[in-house]
Amino acid sequence: MTPVRSCLTAILLVIAAPAAAQSLSPAETAKVDSTVTDTLAKSGVPSASIAIVRGGRVVYAKAYGKQAETGTTRDDAPYQIASISKQFTAAAVLLLQRDGKLSLDDTVAKYIPGITGGDSITIRQVLSHTAGLQDYWPQDYSFKAMATPVTPQQIVDRWAKKPLDFAPGTQWQYSNTGYVVAGMIVEKVSGQPLLDFLRARVFTPLGITAYDQDLAIGPGFPQGYGRAALGPVRPVTPAAHGWLYAAGELSMSAKSLALWDVARLDRAVLTPEDWAAQETPVKLTDGTTNGYGLGVFTGAGNGHRFIEHSGEAVGFLSENIVYPDDKAAVVVLTNSWSNEAFKTLAQKLSGIVLTPPAPDPADAAALVQARSVFNQVREGTLDRSRLTENANFYFNATTLGDYRTSLAPLGTPRSFVQMGKARLRGGFVNRVYRVEFPKITLVISTYAEPGSNGKLEQFLVAPTQQ
Repeated sequence: MTPVRSCLTAILLVIAAPAAAQSLSPAETAKVDSTVTDTLAKSGVPSASIAIVRGGRVVYAKAYGKQAETGTTRDDAPYQIASISKQFTAAAVLLLQRDGKLSLDDTVAKYIPGITGGDSITIRQVLSHTAGLQDYWPQDYSFKAMATPVTPQQIVDRWAKKPLDFAPGTQWQYSNTGYVVAGMIVEKVSGQPLLDFLRARVFTPLGITAYDQDLAIGPGFPQGYGRAALGPVRPVTPAAHGWLYAAGELSMSAKSLALWDVARLDRAVLTPEDWAAQETPVKLTDGTTNGYGLGVFTGAGNGHRFIEHSGEAVGFLSENIVYPDDKAAVVVLTNSWSNEAFKTLAQKLSGIVLTPPAPDPADAAALVQARSVFNQVREGTLDRSRLTENANFYFNATTLGDYRTSLAPLGTPRSFVQMGKARLRGGFVNRVYRVEFPKITLVISTYAEPGSNGKLEQFLVAPTQQ
């Protein structure tokens, strides 16, 4: 079970700005429906269950396609969420730490004997994949042993007693084995099965219905599918009991998972400090980090922070991504593990959910002024009453002549857009624009006096470095 082919780069390319609306409009709902339906049709993935959080609440949840050979589809059907389960295991540990029953900095040897390096590996390191324990399921298929039931202790005996892949804390390497160890610690300290502990402390308070994925098979549950190369889509046989355990044992509907996302946004069930602990990237001994916290990836792109994890079980792929500053989240669960439709859907649905707000009036006015000045310098004319003393000094006859002779031949720009947000510097408002022509792209850097009628202190044009 891999950390499943990170899709954040692609997702963030389509995101423009924070969500302004608190629910989906009829047009957005229609776009969501057509996006999911079209993606399933093109990919051959039998079904998808999605949920959308906007404005800090679940505003949409729906299943599409064929969940099982019977052809039935239920919006509340529980899909196997696989490694998305890891954040729940980490939450259980954080709750026990809050109860004073353990510490993230305890060594695993304090609770589970016989693990290689167990007297130096901490619970924090197994939750952050920095312990050095060899992963027991790096394959993207069900290997031979997975046809036979297994216990957590048997996984530990076979994989966690091998030599470490690296000294604890020195590297990051995804390891399902570490989460098996973490689950065993939760059960030993709490005196309960992991799923029972989570039901009592997390799922029931939040109204979440969760299943042991080993039991969420057969009639009434989604069937997992796969395909060999470009062959036909076929039902696949799930792993025998016990193989996913604390590394990925949960099945739930997209809406239930979205309720957990809402709890994250509201800082419910866990304390704000414990939520922050889960979302804080763990650093290696050399001070670097890849953004992984305790059961979740974290990061930012195009001005949006995210907390994310994907999952892969036999016949299932899933994606859960939360945008905390936008009070939004997207859940995508699919019942095929041979197609990356879950990535495509997460990307497209994020683009729908994070609707661009109305432009800032000051930026809109500044854009009009920038385009006007750009046209003037291309023509060799300039309204000097709109310039400060320094800008008038800069635009002497030679400079203005160079602007005109070099820019006039470019013709009409294909686009003229502001890059990033306006910022203050030296008492002026700085804005940067990108101007695209068929054969060249320019960057314009402006400084203007504050206020709607502020004069320009700077208007510099330069080619981009491509």
